[in-house]
Amino acid sequence: MKDNPHHDDATTGPKLWIILARAYGSLAAYVEVCIAAEGICLSDFMVLEVLLHKGPTSISGIGEKVLLANASMTAAIDRLEHKGWVARHSSEHDRRSRIAALTPSGRAFISDLYARHAQDIEAVTSVLTEREKNQMRASLKKLGLAAAEATARRRS
Repeated sequence: MKDNPHHDDATTGPKLWIILARAYGSLAAYVEVCIAAEGICLSDFMVLEVLLHKGPTSISGIGEKVLLANASMTAAIDRLEHKGWVARHSSEHDRRSRIAALTPSGRAFISDLYARHAQDIEAVTSVLTEREKNQMRASLKKLGLAAAEATARRRS
C-alpha cells in the first residue's frame, strides 16, 4: 500500500493544492472576521493597507496590488472617501490618472488596525516554529514562481 503514489499518506500535487487552498481559506476567513469587527470589509482594509505601506498611489496601481477590478476599486475608494479616510486628487504627471492618499484620520485608523491585524496573524502562525515559517516562505515563493512560469508557458 505504501508503494502506491496515490495512497492517502502521499503528498501529491493535487493533495497539496487542496491543503493549500483550505489553509488559505481558513486564514482568509479569520482575517475577514477580525476586519469585519472593525466595521469595514476586507477589500477596504486591503486598499488602506496599500496606502499605509506604499503612500499615495494611483487607483489602478492599488487595484493591481489588491487584485480588485476597476469597478470594485472605485466602490472601495468611494466608501473610504465617504468615511474621511482617503482623499483623491489628480496626478501631477498625468491629469487623467487619479491618486488616492490617506487622510490624517485614515492614517491613524489603518495604523492602529494594521498593528492589531499583525498581532492576530502572529497569534495564528505561532503554531509554526521560526524554521517552519522560513521554510514555508521559501517553499511557497518557489511554488508561486513555478506556477507563474507554467501560466506564462500555457498562455504563449
